[in-house]
Amino acid sequence: MTPVTSEADRQRLLRIARDALTGHLTGAVPAATPIQTSAVAGVFVTLHKEGELRGCIGCVDAHEPLAHVVPRYAVAAGTADPRFPALTIAELSLIVIELSILGPLEPVASVEEIEVGRHGLVVEADGQRGLLLPQVATEWRWDRHTFVAQTCRKAGLPLDAWTKGARVWRFEAEVFSE
Repeated sequence: MTPVTSEADRQRLLRIARDALTGHLTGAVPAATPIQTSAVAGVFVTLHKEGELRGCIGCVDAHEPLAHVVPRYAVAAGTADPRFPALTIAELSLIVIELSILGPLEPVASVEEIEVGRHGLVVEADGQRGLLLPQVATEWRWDRHTFVAQTCRKAGLPLDAWTKGARVWRFEAEVFSE
């Protein structure tokens, strides 16, 4: 994937995410961080605490520049991920923020089109949708079949839903962290 952001803007986006999360937890108003990119893309904010997942929320389709959506999803990842209790001020210094800027969704006709470590997946059927970022399959050492099955599971679908008409898309992501 061709990078959407420069290295300088990646650092600024991470600062924006950190400032938004800190501001939300402490009540401090974050200072404005100038940013050059006006890129509009889907984004996921992932929080890790001591190497473990602590929250992850984002959107596939954005309609606003990254500088506007990143702070919103940074706060949501720390406070609204239903898998975890809200982040506390005491945990803030232990959190590492990772951003995944999503490329466009491409329909997958065959599981062989999926490259583990390169592609993230979206599976959708019966009004249910699940997404797993590219780094998830690598972290868990999944093969492509397991990756698709686990994305079905994330959507609340049977593990084999992808073989029974569920729609599958792949995407690439620009992933960077503090």
